Amino acid sequence: MVIIQPNSQIKLTNVSIVRLRKGGKRFEIACYKNKVMEWRNGVEKDLSEVMQIDNVFLNVSKGQAASKDDLLKCFKTDDLNTIIMEILKKGEMQVGEKERSNMLEGLHRDIATTVAEKCVNPETKRPYTVTMIEKAMADLHLSLNPSRSAKSQALDVIRQLIEKKVIPIARAQMRVRITVPSKDGKRIKEKLMGMIASKEDEDLGEVYEWTCLIDPGQFRPINELLQAETKGKGTLEMLNLAETKQGDETF
Repeated sequence: MVIIQPNSQIKLTNVSIVRLRKGGKRFEIACYKNKVMEWRNGVEKDLSEVMQIDNVFLNVSKGQAASKDDLLKCFKTDDLNTIIMEILKKGEMQVGEKERSNMLEGLHRDIATTVAEKCVNPETKRPYTVTMIEKAMADLHLSLNPSRSAKSQALDVIRQLIEKKVIPIARAQMRVRITVPSKDGKRIKEKLMGMIASKEDEDLGEVYEWTCLIDPGQFRPINELLQAETKGKGTLEMLNLAETKQGDETF
């Protein structure tokens, strides 16, 4: 007679461990490789595609799950989804040296690509190539954070490049069309003057239309002002996300 022993040990393959210290204990979750950064960058939305096992561990490799008491004491909740989300957001990903190097290299490239897409040389209005941005980033001696998205770090890089004047660089301006009832045109225009970079076209017909360039950061404040001042009758339409001249910048 053959006795079948129950197998309580789960073999994990292609795994990335995300680890977070909280309340004096170390908590771990088992994720699929490459999916953690995709989730943090907003590419992957489905948590089931990120998690290998929907559980929280004290030690993944030993299969030692965290107790309900541990979770309540350290996270003030025993809701696994809430805890997993916190570990995913704040935890440190445990990877091998080669994998870490490849991951940082990819992150560096993603940041440079994002900066190149958002910025221009303010003197020529032409975009920089990704390679040129990478060279400028090298002069900043950056320390990349694998747990932060490329987009958020790209905004820091843009700020540092501007502040330290590594290269002439500025955010590419956005072309928009503003439309308000004609009776509100003059009043709204006066309020908007300090929020736009330059005016391109103006039409004072039955409605007041204004085509202009703005800094991307002004899009939301302008829209909020329009809605408040016109009781929802004003509109803000994006025509071009990044207004640039054709061709890449060259040194």
